[in-house]
Amino acid sequence: MTNFYDLNVHSAPECEDSPERLVSVAKRYGYAGIAITNHSNFWSEATGEDIISGIEIVVDKISDLKKNIRDYRSKVDVLLVHGGDPKINRAAVENSSVDILAHPSRYINQVLAKSAAENEVAIEFNLDELIYSRDVSRVRALSAFQTNLKLARKFGVLMVLTSGARSKYDLRAPREMIALAGLFGMSENEAIEALSKTPWNIILRNRKKMKQGYIMEGVELI
Repeated sequence: MTNFYDLNVHSAPECEDSPERLVSVAKRYGYAGIAITNHSNFWSEATGEDIISGIEIVVDKISDLKKNIRDYRSKVDVLLVHGGDPKINRAAVENSSVDILAHPSRYINQVLAKSAAENEVAIEFNLDELIYSRDVSRVRALSAFQTNLKLARKFGVLMVLTSGARSKYDLRAPREMIALAGLFGMSENEAIEALSKTPWNIILRNRKKMKQGYIMEGVELI
């Protein structure tokens, strides 16, 4: 049985629905867990069964990004950086403490893709950008997704598929997410991995790092 995870969901106090309500709906849809990744100015610790702690850091300056990463890295299972700005995109993929570059837009190139692969920073494909955009905006989003997908394949960049949900009505069942990913060329196997294996590996590696005595992969204090 495949376990699915949505690593970009927003809850109260940023949005109306509580983490518990969102988890309840997500479980009915077939998710093993969801990450509550409120923007950094709305962050509060979310705990509970099947709730994965997370944050989406939103900043304009690289110095602020570095500070936020230092402040939150040890507090969450999943750390996202809200991208789109070329300089923020670059700083995010060059930092191995970042798990996911969210909303990268069209500002991914070969240099950034190589850095993302080397530092194991996943690139997000947030389906909210397709579902709620219209006309020219949707065409642009599809084009950006297609470009980023090609680069991710070429350089072996990790990929995650998310809903970007801001309410229980924005959540999508895994099979629906996988079908929507086909709109920009992601294969079924790629979409399944982006909703299951990759998210789980991100969660697992960070929980291992937060264990007392952890220094680096393969090295622990006894």
